[in-house]
Amino acid sequence: METRSSARRKRLNEMGGNGDFTPETSEKNTSVPHLTSTSDIAIGKWRFNKVILSTHFNIFLYATCFWIQIGTLPYLTKKLGVDPVFFGYLQTTFAVVQLCGGPVYGRFGDMFGGRAAMALAFACASVSYFVLGIADTFFWLFLSRLPSVFMHAMQGGQMIVTDLGEEGQRADALGKLGLSYGVGMVIGPFLGGLVTKFFSEQTAAFVACIGSVLSIGVVWVFVPQRTKKSQGKESSGSAVFSLKKILALVTAPGAGFLLFIRMLAGLPIGVFQSMFSVFAMETFKLPAEQNGYLLSYVGVLTMIVQGLGVGILTKKFSENDILKWSSFLLVWSYLALAFVTDVFQLCVVMAPLVVGLASSNIVVSSALTKTVSDQDTGAMLGLNMAVNSLIRTISPTVGGFLLKSYGFQSFGYLGFVMLGISTIILFIKLRQ
Repeated sequence: METRSSARRKRLNEMGGNGDFTPETSEKNTSVPHLTSTSDIAIGKWRFNKVILSTHFNIFLYATCFWIQIGTLPYLTKKLGVDPVFFGYLQTTFAVVQLCGGPVYGRFGDMFGGRAAMALAFACASVSYFVLGIADTFFWLFLSRLPSVFMHAMQGGQMIVTDLGEEGQRADALGKLGLSYGVGMVIGPFLGGLVTKFFSEQTAAFVACIGSVLSIGVVWVFVPQRTKKSQGKESSGSAVFSLKKILALVTAPGAGFLLFIRMLAGLPIGVFQSMFSVFAMETFKLPAEQNGYLLSYVGVLTMIVQGLGVGILTKKFSENDILKWSSFLLVWSYLALAFVTDVFQLCVVMAPLVVGLASSNIVVSSALTKTVSDQDTGAMLGLNMAVNSLIRTISPTVGGFLLKSYGFQSFGYLGFVMLGISTIILFIKLRQ
């Protein structure tokens, strides 16, 4: 049977590393109190860890609140007289702020624990949504994006399940966390559309704020101060922001390649998502509630793939194979997207698109955490989030330009080209 270190070395060789990985922290780890069977809760015949269960609930609530305001934001901006170009600037501001906060948030979680990290994320979310609720000018809309610097609840949840779970089941655990996010993604747009229809866009933002405040209480009651099985001296003693540490993580064997693939494959969907509500409103002429239904449909697909599909795939196929073939599927999904002319066709094409994206994203996230020591998984997840934020920084500007100049079909052609490049690289790099 392979030891943990030998298995990791083999995996890094497959990812392009040199197989000489040694954890960044060479000092002896100090054990800390960890969760036992007393942390379990029985629901019928099943037993669940209370920390994991509360984390899933919080991720569900986070996704619900996030997608309430995401689905209504374009209509609020239009109500305040903001054109699509300035809406793109608003989205870019959000992405830049999150880009700055992601790596720091990851280090914060490694050093101060899951409870502090999750509470910080929901505190920032509640402030952001509250300011959005009172916004009556573009300035206030812009101001509402700034507290999102540490609004990384999904990253915080990934840190907790990574800390508590076994390495071999990490992709499945991260996928199931995506299941909870998917449920929230289904309910959020639907609820946001109803609140907007019967009350106002500002009321929807206040509902999201209240939900985020509730999550802070859940975190403080159920999540322990520390979730890592051990706490290294280096992790508890260095600065939260360390450029040297970030560079060391990026250059870990296999990490740079995975982050590059994340960037290359993530840009087309980032462009697509940044303009999703805009083209739903402008190209397909959908009102707020129907846009919410469309987003809920995407959420259902995401929920099924991440919650069930990823676990099945990882049991039957290697992470390398999943990466290669999910990328291959995305190439043709994007090409089909370029020929979509109505909402029904869009719904059909979204199915393989979500399958490929969800599988690829979860596997990359899992593989990245295995390129570093257990003490630095939060920081690595932060870098992973930073890549996503960098994509979102570029995407609204690119998306606004493509939609205005070449139309909706350009999103499909962009994805076809970039995923074609990514697929070729993966099949060459990860060949058996």
